[in-house]
Amino acid sequence: MPPSYLVRSADVPAYQPANHHHTWNQRLIGPETVGAQQMEVLLGTLHKGGGALPHAHPGIEQACYLLEGSAHVEVAGQSFEMAPGDTCFFPADQMHVFTVTSDTPVKLLVIYSPPYGESPDKVVRPGNATSNGGAQ
Repeated sequence: MPPSYLVRSADVPAYQPANHHHTWNQRLIGPETVGAQQMEVLLGTLHKGGGALPHAHPGIEQACYLLEGSAHVEVAGQSFEMAPGDTCFFPADQMHVFTVTSDTPVKLLVIYSPPYGESPDKVVRPGNATSNGGAQ
């Protein structure tokens, strides 16, 4: 039976990603939901004080579209504030940080290409040249 190509967020389990605080993700598009092989789409909900510690994804590009709330982002020497409707891009292999700045939760769509899948071998943290644990 072929996969359903309609995904409802209410039907997708949430998980807490490693290397994050006060964060819950739902993998909407990926190999396990629709059979996607070249991309992955997550819905992230990050509460006050939440965000990702500095990390990079070797060989994986990432984009984030902010739906609700506000956030501070650092990537490749740039630093900026995000508001609803803003999109940021994290090039492959570039360290980045995402921090909630609003009192209300942040909701954002996260797109990875190729899929990340929370795989520990697909993340690098500062100070180690090899992979170390999972992160967004």
